[in-house]
Amino acid sequence: MAELAALNRERLLTRFLQYVQVNTTANAETDQYPSSEGQWELGKILLQELNEIGATDAHVDEYGLVWAMLPGNVDGAPTIAWNSHLDTSPETTGENVKPQVIENYTGGDIPLSGDASKVITVAECPELNDLLGKTLITTDGTTLLGGDDKAGIAIIMEAANYLLENPEIKHGPIRILFTCDEEIGRGVNHVDIEKVGAVAAYTLDGGGAGDIDIETFSADGINVTVKGVNIHPSIAKDRMVNALRAAGAFLERLPQDQAPETTEDRVGFIHPYVLEGGVAEVKIKILLRDFETAQLQVKADLVQSIATQVEQDYPGITIDVDHQKQYRNMADGLPKEPRAVEFAKRAHEDLGLAYRLSSIRGGTDGSMLTEKGLPTPNLSSGQHTQHSPLEWACLDEMIQQGQVLLQTAVIWGQL
Repeated sequence: MAELAALNRERLLTRFLQYVQVNTTANAETDQYPSSEGQWELGKILLQELNEIGATDAHVDEYGLVWAMLPGNVDGAPTIAWNSHLDTSPETTGENVKPQVIENYTGGDIPLSGDASKVITVAECPELNDLLGKTLITTDGTTLLGGDDKAGIAIIMEAANYLLENPEIKHGPIRILFTCDEEIGRGVNHVDIEKVGAVAAYTLDGGGAGDIDIETFSADGINVTVKGVNIHPSIAKDRMVNALRAAGAFLERLPQDQAPETTEDRVGFIHPYVLEGGVAEVKIKILLRDFETAQLQVKADLVQSIATQVEQDYPGITIDVDHQKQYRNMADGLPKEPRAVEFAKRAHEDLGLAYRLSSIRGGTDGSMLTEKGLPTPNLSSGQHTQHSPLEWACLDEMIQQGQVLLQTAVIWGQL
């Protein structure tokens, strides 16, 4: 059995606490890239740290992407890549994060100090029962934590530091890449796969510990524009055409059994998540998700059919449906380099750690990297209850995943 790497526990925690206090909330309402200044700020912090630990080719490019190399010490070994993303979800504010560290967790629910109504409960997070005695990091209940994906960043940085401190560990070249705006679907928009120069990559963007995500949703988006006719209500008889009423009818007709709140496991969904406008025009944003890529078109056709029906039922209304591709199931591309998953499995086995091959009801940068030709399974990073004020992370799980990441690199170096 391989020896577990003695990662620096306090240094890993310190990194993580520093990173989460930088507000890197993504902003989908701008075309600027990256979409928030905090991503530049965190990138500069990481660049300084990468230079300090001795990484080579460390730089932040014109798009805010952070790049570095860990030179290999095995002749002929292939290059692999490690990836996490700088931004955090816009679903909950990431401004003024106050991380709370719980040493030696003794069990039970965890009330959050900044908001008495926010409690992390064992009922909703039963995995807490397996983490007695561990170190947990929570929010104060007023913001998200940012473990998604700053836990992944901290793991990669500590693993890189460990390799450079221990040059006797045999491994091939490792490309480090921290991306921007993953949470709003723009994570790899400006990634040059040839510059990455790797045969496979690993995203550190999963929950808990021991998961090897080999399948994600395929994803598309739809922008619906409902147009009516506005006029002063005092003279509106037979002249006003209210887009709000038509939009309401449209939303009501979307199938309830294909909503995210009514589906689970391998069942996809149609999810309207933004509604804005008035009598003259209403805009609706919809997510389409399914593990079977072909089903996205089926869902899009259903949305179009409902729009056509509403147009017929509401004379004077016009509805435009703009269908846009987003990302694709990584399972479609991972078989092109089967060693990516196989070596992650072997790393867990070598270290005597349990693992499971898993599917996630979402996507990662790995989905699009895989689609672009760089097979990229997703590994756990100790994060839980992402995107919410109830978000928390486990330091011990982060350490374990760092050990897995290092052992995976060792295995690639044995080729």
